[in-house]
Amino acid sequence: MKTSRNLLSIYDLKENEIYNLFERSAFLKANRSSLCNNCLSGKKIGLIFEKSSTRTRVSFEVGVVELGGYPIFMSPKDLQLGRGEPIKDTARVLKRYIDGVIVRTFEQDRIEEFARYFEKPVINGLTDLYHPAQILADIFTVYEVKTGGDLKTFKDNNARNILKNLKITYFGDANNMANSWISLQPLLGFELVLAIPEGFKVDEKVLNDSKKMGGNFVVSHDKTSAARNADVITTDVFISMGQEDNKEKIDRLKPFIIDDGVVNSAKNDVIFLHCLPVHRNEEVTESVFERFSPYVFEEAENRLHVQKAIMEMLFK
Repeated sequence: MKTSRNLLSIYDLKENEIYNLFERSAFLKANRSSLCNNCLSGKKIGLIFEKSSTRTRVSFEVGVVELGGYPIFMSPKDLQLGRGEPIKDTARVLKRYIDGVIVRTFEQDRIEEFARYFEKPVINGLTDLYHPAQILADIFTVYEVKTGGDLKTFKDNNARNILKNLKITYFGDANNMANSWISLQPLLGFELVLAIPEGFKVDEKVLNDSKKMGGNFVVSHDKTSAARNADVITTDVFISMGQEDNKEKIDRLKPFIIDDGVVNSAKNDVIFLHCLPVHRNEEVTESVFERFSPYVFEEAENRLHVQKAIMEMLFK
């Protein structure tokens, strides 16, 4: 089989490549209205989404168009995957039609199998294990906010120094967003604390992969101390898609809501981020969310700019 460059997890990138992506994202954002970029001209890019989406779907589709390509959206009902066709068969057919693909699916094994047989670039648009496109947009937003948004004078070394000295605290379930922060930490070197209830455990594969990369993070069961002196507080929905009926899990996560007490424990210039959609008064109080909503919606916009930079790197 041929091999191609993919983004299935953050570990598919090197530290310098992440900062290169930041610099390119900053340029694309600053010049969006005037930049005519046809780097994907003539390219057909597939979007296979086995899970529903707002931000991931629209930002990738718009990004493909703005780069001059042609997006082709495919849901399970549009594909024979929905009727049980093996992933490897779908991949071997699609590689003859399209030039790259974004996949949003369930188990990490599904996207890895697809990539093996597709033999062209694949981007992870979310799996149960990782969400690399989201985490890159998140950390780019952190850098943007912490530098006052002066992206036109982006300096690589400045970015490295700023991010390495941050404390980032993640609240909630040990889900794909927690895993994504864990995977990013050894590459960028920031301090990471996971504030999760007792009995919630990080996936063994994620732990092993982090250990191999020299990762170092702390798990705390006390939400106030976890947020102490934090530069960034972030969370995701407490209950992932398909788990809405898990009342026991919901009840165990409720005490970890991000409220004024959590924010007051952090630094005065703390920022709060959420990858959306938000369940107000479940993972974060209404007042805290609205106070920091300008950052959250900037984070959502940055999905577009960062993903365009990723697609330039992989698809052109």
